[in-house]
Amino acid sequence: MKQVAAIIIVLFLIISCNKKTDKIETKTTKPKPSKTEFGFNYADYNVVNDTIEKGQTFGTIIQGQNIGNKQVYTIVEQIKDSFNVRNIRYHKPYTLLRSKNKTNNLQVFIYQPDALSYYVIDLRDSIAKAYKKVKPVTLKRKIIGGVLKSSLSETLGNESVEAALASRITKIFAWSIDFFKLKKGDRYGLIFKERFINDSIYDGVEELEAAFFEYKGKIVYAFPFEQDTTSGKIEYYDDQGKTLKNLFLKTPIKFSRITSRFTSNRFHPVQHTWKAHKGTDYAAPTGTPISTTAAGIVETTGYTAGNGNFVKVKHNGTYSTQYLHMSRILVKRGQRVTQGQTIGLVGSTGLATGPHVCYRFWKNGVQVDALKLNLPTGESLTGRNRERFLNQIEPLKRELDSIGNL
Repeated sequence: MKQVAAIIIVLFLIISCNKKTDKIETKTTKPKPSKTEFGFNYADYNVVNDTIEKGQTFGTIIQGQNIGNKQVYTIVEQIKDSFNVRNIRYHKPYTLLRSKNKTNNLQVFIYQPDALSYYVIDLRDSIAKAYKKVKPVTLKRKIIGGVLKSSLSETLGNESVEAALASRITKIFAWSIDFFKLKKGDRYGLIFKERFINDSIYDGVEELEAAFFEYKGKIVYAFPFEQDTTSGKIEYYDDQGKTLKNLFLKTPIKFSRITSRFTSNRFHPVQHTWKAHKGTDYAAPTGTPISTTAAGIVETTGYTAGNGNFVKVKHNGTYSTQYLHMSRILVKRGQRVTQGQTIGLVGSTGLATGPHVCYRFWKNGVQVDALKLNLPTGESLTGRNRERFLNQIEPLKRELDSIGNL
């Protein structure tokens, strides 16, 4: 019996050892993935990433590296047809790839003028070479919409969309919508394409395919359309093919608020008397650009004790506009200006309690309330262009309507 027990114990120990051995054999170490950037395997080099500082040049940067028996002047001459070293700008990133041996020689210099492109200066051979590369860009379609819970800029920010899209949208709808009058609860919908570098790095909005906003209870659409397919010129139209461009912009300032309206009797905050206020006040920080609301000729510029620095623009035989209290005038009398052109900067010159622009409007020589005018609108698409446009926007409009549950 003792012999049998001993045999059992030996067998148990052998089986246990085999199990432990099996466990050890199943363990594997995964190799760390090597990083490849700009077409180079970083594992093959000592890598230095840095930013060009003010006063630095291509020459001063590589001169401070071990470039062997090469001369900076010779390198610059060899690559001048492919890369002008004078175009290097400070605050731009660059990368140095150095050899992993004891000499730690500079092998490659990479300069990135922007997020999309980069220059490679290859010093590995006796003759330096330079070439430009553009990173691959992917366009991804994005649809957002629903009910506004805050301003347009904040709404886009919450959706991780670049702020520049808000500016683009306000320009498109500038003739139709005063975005400071949009209310929480108003519906909106946006369809656009975003750029991604290397399929992962966000690089902003490429194009706006379609949009709508609820404004004063009405749905205002915007669809891009190219009437002449050879011109490349795109204009925006509503769902009926009517251009969004009107003779006048809604406001002379983007992202401002009305602090005083046109009235026949207002208590003047400086003079402390009751008098007519024949304009609309838009408050904004000092230095904010003031745009002319329509094209025309600068009729007058100047300064008075009440108006401060001002500009008056004659648009045609019927309409004129005036812009008061500027901190700076940027146009001259007799100058032709285009719609939306910056003609001055917001200030508080003259009789003003704070920075704003008083926007005044004349019709047939009489001052009127610009906010109550039924101003001329643009033309509509006709014929084949309208038919082509309506066919083009049909699926887009369905998408927009489904976003806003219209």
